[in-house]
Amino acid sequence: MRRWAFFFMMLAALPAAALAAAPTALGIFDGWGAFRDPATPRCYAIAAPSATIGTPQVKAYASVGYWPKLRIRGQFYVRLSKARAAGRDLRLTIGSRRFILTGNGAHGWASDARMDAAIIAAMRSAPSMSVASSTASGGAIADTYRLRGAATAIDAAALGCAKLG
Repeated sequence: MRRWAFFFMMLAALPAAALAAAPTALGIFDGWGAFRDPATPRCYAIAAPSATIGTPQVKAYASVGYWPKLRIRGQFYVRLSKARAAGRDLRLTIGSRRFILTGNGAHGWASDARMDAAIIAAMRSAPSMSVASSTASGGAIADTYRLRGAATAIDAAALGCAKLG
C-alpha cells in the first residue's frame, strides 16, 4: 500500500502535461521511485522530502534524470518547497560534501555534468541530503531527503532508458 501511495504522490508532483502520457513505474525503492516516460523519452529517479522547515508552498522533490536522445545521463534537479530569494545561494549538503547549486525561484540543479556526477556519487554513500536557502521574506528553506533506496532507483532509471538512446 505504501508503494502505491508513493507512486500517486510522485505523479501529483509532475506537471499536468506530463500526466497526459503517464510514466511507467520501474520500481519503488524505500523512499525513492524510478519511472520511464516513453513520450519524451526520459527516465528518472525521484523522491519527496522526508522533512521540510515551515509550510511548503509547492510540492518539493529531488530527481536524477536521463534523456537518452539528448545524451543526458544522471542530471540532478531539485524543486524546493518554497521559492528562494534572488541572489541567495542554494546549498546542497550530502554527508560531508557541500555543493552550491544554480537555478532560480524554487528550482535548482548542478552547474555542469561534473557536478552532477559528484552529487550522484555522494548520494550513493550518504544516509541523507538537505537543500537549504532563504526566502525573499528572510525565512528559511530546508528540505531534507532520506537517501535509502536512491542508488537503486538511480540505477533502475539508468537501465530503464539504456536501450532508448
